[in-house]
Amino acid sequence: MTSVLTSVSIQNSMNHMRTTLDLPEDLMEEARKLLRFKSKTDTVVHALSELVRRRRIDELRGLLGTGEIRLGINLARSRGRPTRPR
Repeated sequence: MTSVLTSVSIQNSMNHMRTTLDLPEDLMEEARKLLRFKSKTDTVVHALSELVRRRRIDELRGLLGTGEIRLGINLARSRGRPTRPR
């Protein structure tokens, strides 16, 4: 699995903020190797983006609830070929 994220692509596509973080080195290295990134910046940006994406998915699931969704579509009929006018 090859990643297309690079520090340059991240800086070009996002507003960025330079900051100093005190992160456990072993955790950073493990994450960097698992993601196959060369830079720590790419690793942190990807991890944060994934965290936000997953949280949004969880929020959407919560909004859906457990109610049944009914569509006004006859699935048996909609799967066939369209009929030609005679």
